[in-house]
Amino acid sequence: MSARGKARKRALDLLFASELRGESARDALDRAIEDGEGPTNPYTTTLVLGVLEHAEEIDVLLTESAQGWSLERMPAVDRNVLRLGVYELLYVDDVPAAVAITEAMNLVRDLSTDESPAFVNGVLGAIQRKSA
Repeated sequence: MSARGKARKRALDLLFASELRGESARDALDRAIEDGEGPTNPYTTTLVLGVLEHAEEIDVLLTESAQGWSLERMPAVDRNVLRLGVYELLYVDDVPAAVAITEAMNLVRDLSTDESPAFVNGVLGAIQRKSA
């Protein structure tokens, strides 16, 4: 796995854990750093803070693009991978759209349901087409 791939996985871990604990992603990141478990790759911090900064816009796009699926109905892993994917698609200039989508699909392929890669691909593809 590439350094950025590992950073994405760690960012997902932090976003997922913060959601389960009912805390902000910023608090989860700060606690991980204080506990000596903080991200070793600065891109992890970029991803977590970027998703947090653009959370409202990202969630609106996900709600509009995930036909028949509310955010609450999505598996937590898929929801947070989609948030990372949308952030990379729309706000990270040095990550091509195809890479953002592929990396998101790889995360859910390893961590979620068998249907998740197709779902993530469809939602992120729809968002990519809207933003083009």
